[in-house]
Amino acid sequence: MTTARHIVALLQSHIAGDDARFLSVATQLAAHEARQGHGKLAQELRELIDAAKGKTASVARRGAGPVPIAQPKGELSSLLDARYSDLRLASMVLPDTLKDRLARVLTEQRQQEKLRARGLQPRRKLLLVGPPGSGKTMSAAALAGELKLPLFTVLYDGLIGKLMGETATRLRLIFDAIAMQRGVYFFDEFDAIGAQRAGPNDVGEIRRVLNSFLQFLENDTGPSIIVAATNHPEMLDKALYRRFDDVITYALPTPDIATGIIKNRLASFERRDIDWDAVGQAAEGLSHAEVARAADETAKVAVLSGASKVLGETLMMALRERHDAAITR
Repeated sequence: MTTARHIVALLQSHIAGDDARFLSVATQLAAHEARQGHGKLAQELRELIDAAKGKTASVARRGAGPVPIAQPKGELSSLLDARYSDLRLASMVLPDTLKDRLARVLTEQRQQEKLRARGLQPRRKLLLVGPPGSGKTMSAAALAGELKLPLFTVLYDGLIGKLMGETATRLRLIFDAIAMQRGVYFFDEFDAIGAQRAGPNDVGEIRRVLNSFLQFLENDTGPSIIVAATNHPEMLDKALYRRFDDVITYALPTPDIATGIIKNRLASFERRDIDWDAVGQAAEGLSHAEVARAADETAKVAVLSGASKVLGETLMMALRERHDAAITR
């Protein structure tokens, strides 16, 4: 698009009152000027765009309800799953250090005007690493729920194409959406596109996809939060780490965390006769998700038997079953 066409598109979007389209075209114009070697003008445009996006986000936050979801349409509908989350950080049982780091992201997002006024940027690009079932997906949902933002999950079966350049093109559509629709964008199993470029299974197309992702992530200055999660951090390309504002590491729950998860899940039942020390030891080695499933199985037994009390022996049996299931996988 030429500069003249940019101006026409800007006027059309302004007349139509389409703020998202206006900011998208302005972002394209800034990128165009940068490619033309007009670095100072491009930077000035980006600063104005950032200020406009911050103002838009501030207005949205002052509203009574959550940011409305613009449901993905066309090809984007096969690339993103959109929903609201009612999960809150307080309902998650996590180590204090981990919960503090997530709370810091929320604080910076909620008070981003103060940061921007001093030339600082809030954390908005996060990489979550850790074993399966350790709370990474729930953390993305909790961030969306706390900030009343829609949660957009990237669908890899629609993203990964067979033809050369197809995946990178679709990835661009996702980052265009990230710039236009404020939300939490979640790349789960991120190693699917973030694998090392010099790895033993490296192929040209995957390398091009990763290069495209690195470029899009580097250039993104929009209002959205980008969360990537992986169970295999050793597989990620080293260049990815410096593109994220924060890398947060998750681990299997300690006995105290495990018993906290179970108590939360069984809060509506009488549980006075449970040996919590024994439960914590029995839960060792299980993920957050597996511990939660064991608690849910225990609750089902009580509900189906018409009891208001959960039994320690039932809980211990459920934990043993989760261990047995983990061994067979």
